Amino acid sequence: MKNILFVCTGNSARSIMAEAYMNTAGAGAWRAFSAGSTPVGAVNPFALETLARHDVKPPREARSKSWNEFTRPGAPVMNIIVTVCDNAAGETCPVWPSGDGAPPRMLHWSFPDPAAATGGDDAKRDAFAAVFADIRTRIDQFLESSEAS
Repeated sequence: MKNILFVCTGNSARSIMAEAYMNTAGAGAWRAFSAGSTPVGAVNPFALETLARHDVKPPREARSKSWNEFTRPGAPVMNIIVTVCDNAAGETCPVWPSGDGAPPRMLHWSFPDPAAATGGDDAKRDAFAAVFADIRTRIDQFLESSEAS
């Protein structure tokens, strides 16, 4: 089984939804995790609601956590790290542990921040649904491609 880490700045929405969907779609082949460079401390409730609406179980530990948790001794070794927001892609990443001496492969998939949506709850739900649809499409494409090998 391969490990994949989805990284965003706050680890409250996009990376959480990507982790949850990958653990559903890639079950048996991939184990997904998420983290943030500057975690906000809580998962956005619209992210959890969006996952529930699509019958996707939330992550095992639905919490906003630092990417530093994945650099410590004993942390799962990642095969791939995917930044899902432009801010995290531009930050200096920590040194990730490797199992075979090679660093994990780095990918960047840019998704707009649904947590930045304005308006009422319906507008926010729509923003989360649209971003989740994009995440689902990108993960499905990844799983069907040679990138996942």
